[in-house]
Amino acid sequence: MPGHVIVTTTTDSAEAARDLAAQAVAAKLGACAQIVGPITSVYRWEGEVRTDAEWRVEIKTAADRVPPLVSLLKSVHSYDIPEIIATPIEGGSADYLDWLVSETRV
Repeated sequence: MPGHVIVTTTTDSAEAARDLAAQAVAAKLGACAQIVGPITSVYRWEGEVRTDAEWRVEIKTAADRVPPLVSLLKSVHSYDIPEIIATPIEGGSADYLDWLVSETRV
């Protein structure tokens, strides 16, 4: 996995999204997070197709911080099975990516 990652999750309210983002950044598991929403999600759950409003949280982090970030998100998330997806960052501003790593150091 490359050295920089965007970890994405979704939740059911703007307040819950802000809380997830703040916890990740406060714990130094993410350098920053953006919240996008509301978005419309269509998914199958318990045999039924559902459509709901959700908010997407995109957390920028260093690759070595992904496992503890995933653990944090799972432990505080309100969903039974939250979406948690890690997408590698293939490039970008070297200054920004250096800052991203430095902000995720304990």
